[in-house]
Amino acid sequence: MQPSEALGVAAQVAVTLAGFAGIVVVFRPQSIHHWSALDRLRLILLLMNSAAPLVFALFGMLLLCVEPVPVSIWRWCSGLAFVTDVLVFVSMRNPRRSFPLNEMKITSNFVFYAVSLMAMTGVVLQVINFAVWNCFWAFFVSIFVHLTAAVIQFLRMLLIAPAEDVTGDR
Repeated sequence: MQPSEALGVAAQVAVTLAGFAGIVVVFRPQSIHHWSALDRLRLILLLMNSAAPLVFALFGMLLLCVEPVPVSIWRWCSGLAFVTDVLVFVSMRNPRRSFPLNEMKITSNFVFYAVSLMAMTGVVLQVINFAVWNCFWAFFVSIFVHLTAAVIQFLRMLLIAPAEDVTGDR
C-alpha cells in the first residue's frame, strides 16, 4: 500500500470515529454538561484521538502533493506528530487527580497503562524518525496509536455504564 493510500484510509477512519462520538453524545439521556468528569474526559480523549490522526494524515497528504516531494517528508510529519503529542500531554496534566475516589474505581488500570505504553512508544518512534530514519512506517505508528486509543475510548463509552452525573441525579 502506498503512503498516500494509507493516509487516505487513516483520515477516513478518523472522521468516522469523530462521527461516532457525536452519535454517543446524541443518544446519552442527559446533556454533556451533566456528565461526570470521567465521562467528559472519555469524550475529550475520543475526540482528540480522532482529530490528531486526521490532522497528521492531511498534513502528510499535503506534503505528498508538493512537487517535487520533499526528501525529508516523513521527518516533517514526525516532527508535527511529536510536537502535537507533547503539547497534548502537557495540557492534559494528570486527569486522574481531578476525579472523585468513587469514579477512580471505575477506571481500568490495565487499559490506562496499556494505552500509555502505546503512546510513549509512538512518541519515541517519532523522535527517532525525526532524528534518524525518515520512514513512513514510523510516522504511521503515531496515527495507528491515536486511532487505536480512539477505538478503545469509543468502546468504553458504549460498553461501560455512564458514571453518576455532576448533580447526583439519575
